[in-house]
Amino acid sequence: MITTKQKVLITGGGSGIGLALAHKFLAHDNTVIITGRNLAKLKEVKEELPQIHIAQSDVTKAEDVIRLVAKMQETFGGIDVLVNNAGIMNFIDTGNESNDLQKQFDEIEINYNSPIRMLHHFLPQLKKSKSGTLINVSSGLAYVTFSQAPVYSGTKAALHFWTQAIRPQLKPHNIRVVELLPPVVDTKLAQDADLKDDTFKPMPPKELADLFWKGYIKGKEEITPGLSSQLKLMSRLAPKFIFNQLNKQPIPNK
Repeated sequence: MITTKQKVLITGGGSGIGLALAHKFLAHDNTVIITGRNLAKLKEVKEELPQIHIAQSDVTKAEDVIRLVAKMQETFGGIDVLVNNAGIMNFIDTGNESNDLQKQFDEIEINYNSPIRMLHHFLPQLKKSKSGTLINVSSGLAYVTFSQAPVYSGTKAALHFWTQAIRPQLKPHNIRVVELLPPVVDTKLAQDADLKDDTFKPMPPKELADLFWKGYIKGKEEITPGLSSQLKLMSRLAPKFIFNQLNKQPIPNK
């Protein structure tokens, strides 16, 4: 398994988990390209890490993704590793009819539709690579849903099962499929969600990246750091109990 001198593309790489993974791949002598919608944020990263490459792109827009594919081919001769990391989390009370419906659809678009779109358009490059790898960042909430973020939970569960389903389909093309299922990580997403109770103890992004790398170089297909490992186990042994523990307050305060 090759883990160095790879061309790695990370969506949502300007901060949080994506940026922590970028640091880890860079530390192991890989060429790393991060993408995101916020060009200013990407430029800030570039100033701190001159060796990183940046590309403004919106994963929800097919035209952006197609341009990104062309740019990766022209600049790097294609990519070896695609990391689908971009995602958002909204707290929603489904019992409130004044909810912004479009906001919920946008969450589905970013969290679930976009990884499918990215793989579809980058598949030819991954097939040509001698070490093609797809890494999908889902969530420990793929195992046990969190009622305060129902759309987020649903999209991560869908991404989890999609990842499992395509793994044997991509194997004949020598494309490795890896899923990272983080617990709550100390990122802007978690801070905005205001997850401060004892159930959720945010993990530092660097620690997550370190645990990811340990699993990655061992060839693991599902990497479940911290609380995610417990959620996976309890979802099988005591699904009702762990659901109730996670959802003592099903309706968000915000």
